[in-house]
Amino acid sequence: MMPLSEILFLAIVLYLLYRFIFNFLLPVVRTTRQVRQQFRNMQEGANGNAGAGYGSASQQQPRQEQKPKQPPMGEYIDFEEVK
Repeated sequence: MMPLSEILFLAIVLYLLYRFIFNFLLPVVRTTRQVRQQFRNMQEGANGNAGAGYGSASQQQPRQEQKPKQPPMGEYIDFEEVK
């Protein structure tokens, strides 16, 4: 049978190991996984929207159909800069 001091030492070591794993290691692993997923999503979005630009605003707005531009009504007056 183990002496009481060895049992106490083993209990302390196991407790510290438990605290290290669940209070430090797991949050770091989860955060790393989440950041990688966000970068992957950003890259996929950038590749899919090559000309549209970045940002959440461009992803949330519905795309509008582009209508062909019609010439403006009326007369076009060309002018030059006055120096």
